[in-house]
Amino acid sequence: MEEREMPERERLLDFYERMVRCMLWEQKLLRFIDEGKISGFYHAGRGQEGTQVGAVAALGPDDYMMYAHRGCGYMVARGMPMSKLFGDFLANTEGSTRGLGAGIVHIAWPQLGILGQSGTLGGCFPIAAGAALSAKYRGTDQVCLCFFGDGTANRGTFHEAANAASVWKLPVIWLCENNQWAVSVSVREATAVKQIADRAGAYGMPGEVVDGQDVVAVYEAVSRAVERARRGEGPSLIEAMTYRFRGHYEGDPDTYRDREEVERWRKERDPILLLANRLRSEGLASEQDLEQIRARVQREVDEAAEEALGAPMPERERIFEFVTA
Repeated sequence: MEEREMPERERLLDFYERMVRCMLWEQKLLRFIDEGKISGFYHAGRGQEGTQVGAVAALGPDDYMMYAHRGCGYMVARGMPMSKLFGDFLANTEGSTRGLGAGIVHIAWPQLGILGQSGTLGGCFPIAAGAALSAKYRGTDQVCLCFFGDGTANRGTFHEAANAASVWKLPVIWLCENNQWAVSVSVREATAVKQIADRAGAYGMPGEVVDGQDVVAVYEAVSRAVERARRGEGPSLIEAMTYRFRGHYEGDPDTYRDREEVERWRKERDPILLLANRLRSEGLASEQDLEQIRARVQREVDEAAEEALGAPMPERERIFEFVTA
């Protein structure tokens, strides 16, 4: 059953479960980092679960998705096996690349329309436009959802892809996760317009700003954009105002942000706590109901982690596969 067909209570509980799964999966990965089990950078997505879950939930089973580098909530919310995600960071044969790549930019799961990510910020835009062009050319009703951050919004490829998508009325949804910081640079210092969504008018497409901490608001905004794209009316630009609770990467001292600002977002604007409060206040779930969800999801995460840890490393000959030159 698709989200839009679910009764309200079931839909909200599904959103809550997906956000908790994103959070607990990431907590386990951070433990792996602390234990030295994985190498390389990881850019935590804690705090942005509302945007990621709400947007992904608006997609149909055959739609495409280009994720950003801010955590793995996109893939977890989409339903990609968590053991595969762990395996990619462990660089073993359980991963989606079966050991060929380690880290977030190499993950793909075409079975669910997860097309992967570009190793270069901004490389996602023309790929997403291309996927949408493919859907239009083949006459399907598929759409492509493309996530990107406020910093990536300033890359030149956004202009190229946004213009082409509007000219050709491609079924693509541009979703900017504006967490207000591009590494250590505030969006106020790097972007001339008040809102990134204001740029939509220059391309002849609708632009909308939404509260990224409100999973329902994000879901509804993206659902409208998806329906518009399926009708053949072209792309939309949605800007979700959100915030990352951790540094840009694990190990980032995060000295450039005001500590009171960070704590205020953590205490008052946590998307998981906001939805939990709504569920309790509207009598849709008790604390016991929510705790049972958290406990069940924690078991799922632990089992996925154990499965990934038990997988072997790839044979050395694997490095020559897909090498054509």
